[in-house]
Amino acid sequence: MGHLGAVFLLVVGLSFYIWGAAGHFVPACHQQREFTCSDGACISTLKVCDGHADCEDRSDELHCSHVWCTKGEFACQSRRCISMDFLCNGVDDCADGSDEASCMNCTAGFFSCGPSDACLPRNRVCDRQTDCRDGRDETEELCGLAQTLPQASPRCAASEFPCKNGHCIRHAWRCDHSKDCSDGSDEENCDQDECLVNNGGCSHHCVDQPMGFFCRCPDNMKLVRDSQCEEVDVCLERDTCDQLCVHNNGSLTCECQEGYRMNATTGDCKAEGDEAQLVFTSSKGIQLKNISRSEYMELAPHVPGPLAVMISNRTLYWAQQGRGSIYRISLDRKPQEAVLVLKVQDSVTSMVVDWIHQLLYWTSIEMGCVSVAFLDGSAHRRLIAGLDKPSAVAVDPLRGLLFWADCGVSPKIESAGLDGCDRKALVTSSIRQPVAISLDMPRQLLYWFDEGMRRISRVNLDGRQRKTVVESNGYLDRAFGLSVFEGFVYWSDEVTRSICRANKHNGRDLQALLSNVTSPGGVLIIQPVLQPKGPSVCGCPRAVCHHKCVIDLLTQGPKFSCVSPEIGRNKTEEIPAISRSVPATALSDPTFLGILSLIVFLSVLLLGMAAWWWRKEFQPYRSLTVQSFSLKESQDPLVIQEPPMGSDTRIVKETLLKRDLDGE
Repeated sequence: MGHLGAVFLLVVGLSFYIWGAAGHFVPACHQQREFTCSDGACISTLKVCDGHADCEDRSDELHCSHVWCTKGEFACQSRRCISMDFLCNGVDDCADGSDEASCMNCTAGFFSCGPSDACLPRNRVCDRQTDCRDGRDETEELCGLAQTLPQASPRCAASEFPCKNGHCIRHAWRCDHSKDCSDGSDEENCDQDECLVNNGGCSHHCVDQPMGFFCRCPDNMKLVRDSQCEEVDVCLERDTCDQLCVHNNGSLTCECQEGYRMNATTGDCKAEGDEAQLVFTSSKGIQLKNISRSEYMELAPHVPGPLAVMISNRTLYWAQQGRGSIYRISLDRKPQEAVLVLKVQDSVTSMVVDWIHQLLYWTSIEMGCVSVAFLDGSAHRRLIAGLDKPSAVAVDPLRGLLFWADCGVSPKIESAGLDGCDRKALVTSSIRQPVAISLDMPRQLLYWFDEGMRRISRVNLDGRQRKTVVESNGYLDRAFGLSVFEGFVYWSDEVTRSICRANKHNGRDLQALLSNVTSPGGVLIIQPVLQPKGPSVCGCPRAVCHHKCVIDLLTQGPKFSCVSPEIGRNKTEEIPAISRSVPATALSDPTFLGILSLIVFLSVLLLGMAAWWWRKEFQPYRSLTVQSFSLKESQDPLVIQEPPMGSDTRIVKETLLKRDLDGE
């Protein structure tokens, strides 16, 4: 009996250990993409030997004598290697200023052409005229000209001029004394009236000049992209109001959205209720603090990466960078073990919660897709595939809109319905490397950080009314997280190791909320007004559901459909607001099957040993009472192996037969 008890405890303990590991185990650092610090923390291998101690114990900056820059690269004092093309470009690419230290010092507003060369006014940079001897003022990397240079096209747009060689250029470039077509055909026959052909490519008014022409807009519109007119949003142009704005007879009236109150002195809209909290990640783990205080608490250790939150139940979702696992923890509990929600094949670059439909969206650069899952992980699927490098995602479930950024060869920001339909490009020009996006829902604006241009910009949800809000200010070099709340935009910066905020209208009032943050990652603001309640919007085309929105993630294309009250009463009373079915892919996961098989095997082994022990211990001492009790507890006596025929057995069978007859 003692030996069997020991075996029993061993098997049960092992089973619980394996099961617990499957649900709560946080994997070690990835061998190829991550470096393991001496204290066990994980950082990207790209941060090793970069001149900055990202590990708390500085182990990532030890033994770095093997780091040497190759031919054609500049060795920064920080040990970082950058392309020689970035030397003296007016931008601190080394993050320590060493790539600009030996350059000609140009005053503010001028561009340096490099050592012993001229300083150019900014209006002569990227003007399609080479002024620097080495041409650095007109490089594609600097100017983002890839989308404005002549490109071969079988048919040019109405706003473009067709070169004789088949290329297309902007109509506004015709007859401007600069050959933009490679064959020079854009500078031929310039004494003619260009406005007679396609209105010069102008969307509204075309004005002919003795040499060339120009486009003009009505008084209530402004010119964008040289030839298109866009209605002027006076509220956004002036940025007078923090949130809601009413333009009436030349005057503006400001109001606050529900859940906010207006400060009588400043006119700012402040959220009602508890003070907002700031959540961010670093090499130390997930940190939580009140915005107005400097103290912060640790929620979970060693988990830098993207974040998402369900504010109503204060549940935080996170993923380790470069991993395909998504976890959750509660914001109201002390440091705790994370619960594994979902394990997918691709890594998670960014993610966001749809609090209305209980969904989780995320992007993966490696797989080039945007995916969606239920918050409990019961079903998931790829939603939008074929992307180059999707780097960030945001969602507005009250309007049924999904947004994502792509920082690949053709960088852009796009939108679609929650089910991926009605895909639309919002930002395609003057954009280089968008790595973070966030929404200002009261004003219906989308903000993004462009790492290539080192600025934070915004557009409305239709891609119009574009404005640069924050430009490189010493705290905007390599942002990871981005969030908008009240009158500020918040971000984390890896180079300065800080969490910052600035005025969301103009970038003023810059404030470093936290400094010396090692490897800062995702940034979130937590306040109930940021996830307001409202009707469900789903379907394609999008429609407001007055009853229920049923979501099916198991079909080839996810289905978001409204269910009317009549259908709900007569046919589908039991349909939940969101359909949840376990997909076949979840059951076919090899890790899950392996663990389940091992547990089943151990359970069968345990039951077999118990049966063997029972037979060994009690067979010599069977009595009528024991046999009767055993059969009474069984629902089907035929599954009990019969002992050798004897008097006791006959009595038991007679008793059973009598009991069955009495039951009938």
